[in-house]
Amino acid sequence: MKRLLLSALIMAACSAVQAADTPTFSTQRLSAEVKTLSSDAFEGRGPATPAETKTIDYVVAQMKAAGLQPGGDLKDGKRSWTQAVPLRRSQIVGTPALKLSLGDKHETLTQGEQIAVRAPMDGSTTVAVANAPLVFVGYGVKAPERNWDDFKGVDLHGKIAVVLVNDPDFETGHGDFGGKAMTYYGRWTYKYEEAARQGALGMLVIHETAPASYGWATVKNSNTNAMFDIVRDKPAAVHPELEGWIQRDLAVQMFKHAGLDFDALKKQAQTRDFKPVVLKGESLSANFKVDSDVITSHNIVGRVEGSKRPDETVIYSGHWDHLGVGAPDAKGDRIYNGAVDNATGTAALIEMGRAFAQGPKPERSVVFLNVTAEEKGLLGSEYYAANPLYPLATTVGVINMDALDPHGPARNFTISGSAKLGLLDDLVAVAKQHDVVYTSDPKPEAGHFFRSDHFSFAKRGVPAISFGSGNDWIDGGLAAGKAAEDDYTAKRYHQPADEWQANWPFTGMARDLQLLYIVGHDLANSDQWPNWGKDSEFRGTRDASAAERK
Repeated sequence: MKRLLLSALIMAACSAVQAADTPTFSTQRLSAEVKTLSSDAFEGRGPATPAETKTIDYVVAQMKAAGLQPGGDLKDGKRSWTQAVPLRRSQIVGTPALKLSLGDKHETLTQGEQIAVRAPMDGSTTVAVANAPLVFVGYGVKAPERNWDDFKGVDLHGKIAVVLVNDPDFETGHGDFGGKAMTYYGRWTYKYEEAARQGALGMLVIHETAPASYGWATVKNSNTNAMFDIVRDKPAAVHPELEGWIQRDLAVQMFKHAGLDFDALKKQAQTRDFKPVVLKGESLSANFKVDSDVITSHNIVGRVEGSKRPDETVIYSGHWDHLGVGAPDAKGDRIYNGAVDNATGTAALIEMGRAFAQGPKPERSVVFLNVTAEEKGLLGSEYYAANPLYPLATTVGVINMDALDPHGPARNFTISGSAKLGLLDDLVAVAKQHDVVYTSDPKPEAGHFFRSDHFSFAKRGVPAISFGSGNDWIDGGLAAGKAAEDDYTAKRYHQPADEWQANWPFTGMARDLQLLYIVGHDLANSDQWPNWGKDSEFRGTRDASAAERK
């Protein structure tokens, strides 16, 4: 009797775990798709290059073969496979002339070495900055709700602001910005936006590896190639003319020459009483031409239409783009293949689409959104969220897949950031049934919440998470997981070495996709509407559209 009872309990437990009729995800297909997408033939999948056409053709062919239907722009009354995304593209012509003046001394700066200047996104076609004064403005934060203003009384017109990366709380771990976890004020994107609002001619962000969460190689490779932005009516309202980064060593030298102590001023900047400091006797000159035009890139969109409530939508997302062809590494490799980032997420979308298309038809529609220009500032997802193909008010939730781990399975998983929302609760519950535990973002100071495509939806109120593979590997534990993560960040992230490896088993990724399938499947076959936590900054925006949900 006891044996029969135990058997019944085991069968009931298995039935509960497999309630969603969980499909098996093919490690062979995942590996083959990542290998193809990150091969040299795809030239790093740069938007608005011949590689974009090749990428779209490949992904669409895979989605068709998987059984998906097109879910993109309407053309002649029918959905196409893509959503057109108009973008402004700017690229520095030739080598920029950059000069730092320290009193009577002049130092020529080398693009990509001491400094990384971005092609301007304010609409300029020529940059001619002559001896612009430099002003240190701490962390570059203006946060009235925190009674915080790093720009007290300073006039930045015609001047270049110099700022620290991350939040004032990063080094101490406590203060007005939530401790170690980065707020949006810590993101370099915010800092440039605030510089424009303050009327600055330009802004230079001081790079330090720990608060940035990546090395100088990532800064150089991400900022010295073509820049993209969505097409704006007034681009100068959010972009100063000169945007760039400088190495910490150069900043220390600049401060010392002006009679200032870098470390002492950094400590002052971590307090509410900080006031802007002019770097006396120092200025920056920059001269270069800019090739600027408007191009059209594309999001790729597959769809499974719901059987009962097709106007309600669950979205799985991930970006197809990477950095394309750029500066050579030490081995002379110029192709930034982007195997982990984000051929893994694109392969995951294809296979997730296959699972839904070949399984029982969901009651709600499920969209598989492969966005462009994530590496240029989340632009493909930003465009979709601003111009949704399916209303955001009736979008149930977004599950984003970015840089998944192709190694073996882990005992845990995480998400980008530490947001509280029902979608995470659902994922935690499903994972628990598979003996997988949730671990909060191990590096909240890195600001990953603001660095993946789910953020474009979150800031508009749509419940959205970006899934992160776990680091407590079943084979090797935390030591092995952390070693692999550190190696990737240091040697491969945004570098040509992010290439497919023949020894990747993809077994962990296949298991993780089962968890994500169950969460999406359950949402697509229910009438539930997950929401943000009561104290979330996104809750009010979501609640404002409640009347549009049945």
